[in-house]
Amino acid sequence: MMEPANENRRIRPSEMTIEEFLNTFGGVYEHSSWIAEAVFEGGLTRDFDTIAGLHDALRNVVDNASREKQLALLRAHPDLAGKLAVSGELTAESTDEQASAQLDKCTPEEFEEFQSLNDTYKGRFHFPYILAVRDRNRQEILQNFRSRVNNSPDTEFAEALKQVHRIALLRIETIMQDKTE
Repeated sequence: MMEPANENRRIRPSEMTIEEFLNTFGGVYEHSSWIAEAVFEGGLTRDFDTIAGLHDALRNVVDNASREKQLALLRAHPDLAGKLAVSGELTAESTDEQASAQLDKCTPEEFEEFQSLNDTYKGRFHFPYILAVRDRNRQEILQNFRSRVNNSPDTEFAEALKQVHRIALLRIETIMQDKTE
């Protein structure tokens, strides 16, 4: 049985139209509304009215997608402390997440290290470094980044997907909490 806090009595995905569902959950996975569309098209049940139930359904779509679609999902994510952040071109969700880790307050040295690591990482793996940054600080993020840049491609692909799922879960939690206030 799900914990009561896992369900929002005001928002019921199982009762939403496709427009409502996509407006609410289409951005949970960065620039990849195809995931929410697939869940909706598969039929929403009351099981999806909880944070865990909805996250599991969305995650299942990603986990069962082709490697090409998974790679496209990873490539849809911005660089951390990257050029899009500096130019103000991130999604609202990414902007909030990066600001929560104070990535918008990098020293020049930290910013330069992020740029160097971003370039090295993308050159090696062909997608951006992805980390759920909520509740982390810049130093923790840089340490994680330094340690992951030397992973094998398969290990890093799996870790990036794991982080994308974590980001999605945190975004669902935020949506469900915001709707109760």
